[in-house]
Amino acid sequence: MTGHRPHRIVFANEKGGTGKSTTAVHVAVALAYQGARVAAIDLDHRQRTMDRYFENRDETARRRGIVLPTARCEVFAGGNAEALEEKAKELAADADFLLFDTPGRDDPLAQHAAKEADTLVTPLNDSFVDFDLIGQVDAESFKVRRLSFYAEAIWEARLARSKTTIEQNRPQMDWVVVRNRTGHTEARNMVRIERALTELSKRVGFRVSSGLSERVIYRELFPSGLTLLDKGHLGDLGTSHLVARQELRQLVQNLNLPVPEGADRALEAA
Repeated sequence: MTGHRPHRIVFANEKGGTGKSTTAVHVAVALAYQGARVAAIDLDHRQRTMDRYFENRDETARRRGIVLPTARCEVFAGGNAEALEEKAKELAADADFLLFDTPGRDDPLAQHAAKEADTLVTPLNDSFVDFDLIGQVDAESFKVRRLSFYAEAIWEARLARSKTTIEQNRPQMDWVVVRNRTGHTEARNMVRIERALTELSKRVGFRVSSGLSERVIYRELFPSGLTLLDKGHLGDLGTSHLVARQELRQLVQNLNLPVPEGADRALEAA
């Protein structure tokens, strides 16, 4: 279709270790299970965690002789923003969603991808070390003192987008801050972070969603490329794994992504 543009979901955070790749892979597979056509670009050509995950997934499907809903993933190994857009255009031809997994560092291509996102997902560990990426808080009151450079850049990108939304028939950017690994956060600190996020969200305009808890299962699934949604291929799961699966389903629901015609909006209940 001429001018077809898939919905872009960008997983971006300039800090490492926040669960970007794990979240990106699980969201991609969740969309594929709903019947959506999913493509992905891994911008971290050094680690290429998302790309390796899908390689492992394809290998598991071949080895077991099974069909696993998946995404077409490619690594963008270099070039400028214009070259990245050419790659995105190439993948857009037969995709409903185009995901970008970005490196956990200051990177010009990651910045470009974030500014072009339809849905921008910023995973944060529930700590003020990670919160500092989007805002600085007072040491005594824990109230937000100022926006970070990153938050200001996204704010400006959203303002620029709002001026062209109608002209280009594109949605306004939906920025979602995802709170990962909340299970390991001390209760008082969790409350402080929640208050700070609520305050900052009103100033900057992002939404807050619960994300993925710290669970060993995510690391254990990487070599096989399987996800918590691959029922029937994981063996017997404990109660904590079933809870984790429900966390994932809740996250996908909270992202409020547009489901293509003919796809199933609801993931099968656990």
